[in-house]
Amino acid sequence: MKIIYEDEHILVIDKPAGIPVLPDGWEQDAPYLVKMLEEDYGKLWVVHRLDKGTSGVMIFARGAESHRALNTQFENHEAQKTYHAIMEGNPKWEEKVTKFPLRANVGKKHRTAVDDKNGKPAETHFRVIKRYQEMTLVEAKPMTGRTHQIRVHAYALGHPLLGDVLYSAQETWIITRPALHAQSLSLIHPITNERMKFTAPHPADFENALKVQG
Repeated sequence: MKIIYEDEHILVIDKPAGIPVLPDGWEQDAPYLVKMLEEDYGKLWVVHRLDKGTSGVMIFARGAESHRALNTQFENHEAQKTYHAIMEGNPKWEEKVTKFPLRANVGKKHRTAVDDKNGKPAETHFRVIKRYQEMTLVEAKPMTGRTHQIRVHAYALGHPLLGDVLYSAQETWIITRPALHAQSLSLIHPITNERMKFTAPHPADFENALKVQG
């Protein structure tokens, strides 16, 4: 696992896809990210999460003071998160601001759903980076932090993420997970107050998916 940055207050990693951040409710004995990291770095505080199938930049606090400061930034939407995603098809727009309200844990599959009446406010900014024959690489910036937000907003726009079978994408051999990567994270260091930006390159499976139609 690649460590992007570390000091005595924070740990920033490039999370591989396929590993849950915390214990899975169905597989309590399966390996999870926090346990793996704490074996080498001691106690860590979770500030935000990435889905099991999502790769990319993730930050942990290494103390209670850092945890409080980082939590405040995330709660106030001051931490700037940028994702890269591969959508099925070709959207007609170049940029799109999506504000479908979302409700989590719907049905037996615990999906997140658009719910205009009971959903919580959610906002995602999409921008096309590159178009391919049957898919599109986009930048996605979530302004809120709802469960599966980018995935559901992409689905609601009619272009689910490649490989995201939970949200109606077709099964494909090109990639075996939702094509979503946390490309960068910009925030204020919880102790030094320095503005910092961390980035992670596309992992091999994500890059290979692009090359199939490149």
